Parts: sequence; structure tokens; C-alpha cells
Amino acid sequence: MSVLIYTDSNSGTLTKNAFEAANYGALIAKKEGITATAIVVGNTNDIASLGNYGIANALHCNDASLSNFDPQKIAQVIIQAAKKINATTIVLAHDYSGKAVAPILAAKLDAGLVSGAIALPEGNTVKKAVFSGKAFANVEVKTPIKIISVLPNSVDKAITNGNCAVENFSCEITSTRLTVKEVKKASNELSLTEADIVVSAGRGLKGPENWGMIEELAKELGAATACSRPVADIGWRPHHEHVGQTGLAIRPNLYFAIGISGAIQHLAGVNGSKVIVVINTDPEAPFFKAADYGIVGDAFQVVPKLIEAVKKIKA
Repeated sequence: MSVLIYTDSNSGTLTKNAFEAANYGALIAKKEGITATAIVVGNTNDIASLGNYGIANALHCNDASLSNFDPQKIAQVIIQAAKKINATTIVLAHDYSGKAVAPILAAKLDAGLVSGAIALPEGNTVKKAVFSGKAFANVEVKTPIKIISVLPNSVDKAITNGNCAVENFSCEITSTRLTVKEVKKASNELSLTEADIVVSAGRGLKGPENWGMIEELAKELGAATACSRPVADIGWRPHHEHVGQTGLAIRPNLYFAIGISGAIQHLAGVNGSKVIVVINTDPEAPFFKAADYGIVGDAFQVVPKLIEAVKKIKA
């Protein structure tokens, strides 16, 4: 019996979500008195840092066929690693890669899957959010192997100064019906799903020419920028910045909503944020009901003052 954690990387570096998944799996192993092993796929250069998140051993499969993200091939690697260490629990991050790989694993291994877990398992029961975060469900997994994808920023990381032994892992990877020709990634930007702080804006900014102050505030805070769906639909901002039920679901520590009314579809994608700050001229805007802090005011007056205040604090 053991725990296997799939840790995803981006441009050769393990992601924040990967470290969170690793720590979650290590905590499960510690709780159950078993071992935890990470499986790392592709050309990744910071595998040893997993030791700081409770992982003592990692398997590294750097096969050339894994250079582009192919969930079916990654599932093959995970399955072979799981058999090697006799894993009874497989943990992944509930991000774009975990969402693609976990269902394949569940089907191939005839295993129960809990997607979007927000707490450590209690026996065979795992807690997760349902109905876009409006309620919680306790899901019991009765299969010999259980698969859990952990929701980002839901479990506090226990950072240590541990060591991780890295073992090269060779496995047989067969061709799949899916052919990945190219993966295009946004460059020179902080990933929305990785960011601790997100500055988001909506139609209240009146036009794309006014986004400079949003980008400046984000830069001063070390934050990522985001937008509401209408803003992306009319072409003011790129679609990869769209957060909400039909866009990216994010869970940053701090989320600024500037000039966004707070429709239920938008809230569904950001209501997992630890702290929400809303700036809107309409005191009846629905977003104020979900906000931890709210400012009723004109963004064109409030945001420049926020930028000035942040600069003073940094100075």
C-alpha cells in the first residue's frame, strides 16, 4: 500500500499546484502510515524540491514522446508507476492536466474518483465542493484503488526541509488515438491558476484603452490579470484571461473585482478565493454580497489611489 502523486510541470519547472498535490498526498501517507511517491513526467529540473513537501521518493519518466501534453500517454506512465509501488491512492491536482488525466485513470484502473477534494480523506470518505462551491459532499470510495484530484489552494501546505531521492523510471508508452501536434502556452505572464493574487476587471472600465491601470496595479502587487466573460467576448481582453463558470475557475489568496457586477456565473469561478475585494459604483451590485471588502466608488478614481498606496508601502 502506498500513495502515488502525479506532479505536473510547466516549461521544466514544477507548478504550484503540483507542490500542493504532493503535500496533500504526503499528508495522506503520513496519516495512514504508508509511503508517498511522486511521479514526474517530462524534462523537469527541480524534482528534488519535492522533498520540502513531504516526498522522499520520486520517479522521473523523461520519455521523448511526452514532450507535448497527451493525457492518455501520461495516464499510461501513472498506471505503470502505480503498479511498481503498489499504489492504492493516486493524487493529482484538480487543474487542466489533472482534469484530463484523472478520468482516464479511473476508467483504466476501475477505480473510484473524487474530483476537486478540499480536505484530507477520513477513512474512505473524501469531502468536495459541489454546485459551484455552494455546498459540500462527502463521497465514499469503495474501490480498492481510489483517485483524488485536490482543488488548488484548499489545503495548507506543510513545508519542511526534507530530501527527495529521484529515480529514473522507464516505461512502455504506446501510441494513442489522440495526436498532439503542438501545445501553445501564454508567455511572459503569470498563470492565472498559479497566481496568489489576481486583479480582474469588467465592463465598468468602459473600454480596452483603460486597462493600463489594471495592468499597473497587477504589476505592483505581483498579480495576474483577469476579466469577466463579456469583456473577453467583445475582444477587450484575450479569452485566456476569462474567469468564471464558463472560463477558468481560480482560487487565489486575494481577488480584486473591479467594475464587475458579480453575476452568478462569474462568482462560480472565483468564490473559492480566500479574500475578495470589490470596487464598483453600484452599491447594489451582487458582488458586494460575496465580498470580504468593498469600495463603492469610481474605479478611475479608486484604482490610481490603490496603485499609489501600494507603491508607498513597497518603498
